[in-house]
Amino acid sequence: MENVPIYIITGFLESGKTTMIREMLTDEYFTGGERTLLIVCEEGEEEYDEALLKNANAMKVDAASIDDIENGLMRRMDREYKPERVIIEYNSTWTLPRLFKAPKPEHWELAQLVCMIDSTTFELYINNMRQIMSDGILLSDAVIFNRCTEKTEKSRYRRMVKAMNANCDIVFDNVDGTSDDGVADEDLPYDVKAPVVRIGDEDFGIWYLDALEHPDRYDGKTLRVTAKAYFVENLPKNCYVLGREAMTCCANDIGGIGFICTFKGAKPAEKQWLDFTVKAQKGYSMLHDRDAIILIEQKVGAGKAPKEDLVYFNR
Repeated sequence: MENVPIYIITGFLESGKTTMIREMLTDEYFTGGERTLLIVCEEGEEEYDEALLKNANAMKVDAASIDDIENGLMRRMDREYKPERVIIEYNSTWTLPRLFKAPKPEHWELAQLVCMIDSTTFELYINNMRQIMSDGILLSDAVIFNRCTEKTEKSRYRRMVKAMNANCDIVFDNVDGTSDDGVADEDLPYDVKAPVVRIGDEDFGIWYLDALEHPDRYDGKTLRVTAKAYFVENLPKNCYVLGREAMTCCANDIGGIGFICTFKGAKPAEKQWLDFTVKAQKGYSMLHDRDAIILIEQKVGAGKAPKEDLVYFNR
């Protein structure tokens, strides 16, 4: 039996999920005439026209609650409709772990998870419902912000998302019909063209995410930064992680961020605030399992503790 791909479109009410799915169903290259099962987990302002569903060879099924999903809805619909693809318009407040634990046919497999976000309410939800809001972001392959205008703080929103999920794609859909990835909107708070690039304490998170995404920008650069040295397992003996602790999602989700740094001579003091001067070079990082920057220690001295121990990504 051939595998059936599942496409999950999640997000809060009125985040643009239905609009996104309608575009998918009208895309002949996507549908290809195959039988599509559409499971809708909430009723929004946008509806699915019967003609649209017929033209897309799609069958729509409503799930009134997460209990329907957990009580075998997916298996029953597979037997009844024998779909060749499945799209789930998922209610974020039900949380994704419950969906993933629900019984489903063995030949159904996740193809893509997209998190839709209304840029005009993102700030409100991330501040007041962070755990639920971050649930979709953490696991998504793509995060799409819609209703974006020139006032949308794309750089900051991008950093906040990348702090939670560094590997997802991010798209900003603008009200004028255009879209972009927000990178062109970046306004780095330090001078990358300076002979020695000084990374301020409050800019560590911005630098970390930017260097992870754009290692070419820092290749060959000399940097000065206040951080700590962490000696972790499985790194070569002449390496440590130059980094800091960061709040990547919520108060209960604090972890280390940083880059591999090579050294010669004496080891720097571990887990103490130090002032590092390093040279960066682009290369494969076993710490991140991807291309990033590798730091080469040039000079280390005593450092002054930042005003805030933790790195935050909401600035």
